[in-house]
Amino acid sequence: MATPTPKAPKASTPHLKVATNGKSKRAPKASPKAAEENLKKVFVLDTSVILYDHSAIQNFQEHDVAIPITVLEELDNFKKGNDIKNFEAREFIRFIDKLSSEHRLQEWLPLNGKNKGYFKVLMNEAAEVNAVNIFGTKNDHRILNAALRLQQEKPDCKVILVTKDINLRLKARALNMTAEDYETGKIQDVGELYTGNDTVEDVPAQIINELYETGHCEPEKVLQTPPADNHFFILKSFKNSVLSFYNAAEKQLERVDKQTAFGVKPRNAEQAFALHALLNPQIKLISIQGVAGTGKTLLALASAIEQRREYKQIYLARPVVPLSNKDIGYLPGDIKSKLNPYMEPLWDNLKYIQNQFPETSKEYQKLRDMVDLEKLVITPLAYIRGRSLSNIFFIVDEAQNLTPHEVKTIISRAGENTKIIFTGDIYQIDTPYLDSQSNGLSYLIDRAKNHPLYAHVRLLKGERSELANLANELL
Repeated sequence: MATPTPKAPKASTPHLKVATNGKSKRAPKASPKAAEENLKKVFVLDTSVILYDHSAIQNFQEHDVAIPITVLEELDNFKKGNDIKNFEAREFIRFIDKLSSEHRLQEWLPLNGKNKGYFKVLMNEAAEVNAVNIFGTKNDHRILNAALRLQQEKPDCKVILVTKDINLRLKARALNMTAEDYETGKIQDVGELYTGNDTVEDVPAQIINELYETGHCEPEKVLQTPPADNHFFILKSFKNSVLSFYNAAEKQLERVDKQTAFGVKPRNAEQAFALHALLNPQIKLISIQGVAGTGKTLLALASAIEQRREYKQIYLARPVVPLSNKDIGYLPGDIKSKLNPYMEPLWDNLKYIQNQFPETSKEYQKLRDMVDLEKLVITPLAYIRGRSLSNIFFIVDEAQNLTPHEVKTIISRAGENTKIIFTGDIYQIDTPYLDSQSNGLSYLIDRAKNHPLYAHVRLLKGERSELANLANELL
């Protein structure tokens, strides 16, 4: 009798029965969310992402990236001008031109670099769910249609619209499309952002006395862990306290004395810390963060004037954020007249310092001469790009309205004997596509901390007036 041929085992499936306590049961199915996460991802970028970071398409690891043709049309409108967004548009256009020199943009092109995905320009905006019909004729809705069409064409992929425009993200989600913010360079928890100073309680009285008598002490006597470079401390004992600073070069705690800068005196500990850093020639990069009225710009300007003999020029600059999204070209007059409304807060601080002295005094006249002879220059940031800033004391006001790339560009302009100060409030942002997590000031504070050339101070107490404090605290 012939031996029967054994049957081949069945092919394995995701639902094999497994033995558990003598009983068999099916293995659980993968959840829909887990299955979705395993799908290949394709990111569709809108114009706001490109204007924020022209190298964005290189930051999605192995995943594919696409841009709708409407994005290229919009970038064409931004390619002329001196603003950072014009620079970003030009750089992206050059990159795409180089990438597509031997290929068609309608095809998936390999991105340069190891373990990178592919890139394509989306030409087809005819989606079954038509965002233009639902929301109206607008470029944003054409971009959304292109993403929806790609989602139709690639049901085996997870298509994600990436945009800095919150409203566009909401519209995409309303049409059942995944939409995300551009996360590269974004600070995850601004509540934990580096403050630059701390208070240490219950310090032995002899340590306080040592700092007052000698001016310095070893940090191990006070701190359990090594402090960040150029970090400030309020050391408190039962009866006394002392302001101190961790000198990154000498590796020791040093007493901080309250200094005066061209008639401006610190009114609290944090302002004393800020002035100490501003007047310290060893610290070349400083950020000062605080709400309106804490004295950020005033302290920076006063310290610059105090050190006027050490630098060839003093630059005060701030980003121009046009009102109602209109360019400054809409305003009447020449370029100086157009920019004056944006520069007024800087002039106000200069007048405050000037008014500390009688009009007949040498100090009052010195400030007037500095402006007339362009020793002190107030200018928009657009005029700084492309220059080499040597022997300059450079103050950048309202830095929270800058992108991380803009901050990097400004710092990279620094030449020999240049000091750069960034001031601002990360919660008071006037630029549509930035927030407290993605602005350049937050990025700088997070990335530059613990560097021997950098110091940061967060100002907490408003010193403008009791009325201004009421607004900050109660309204």
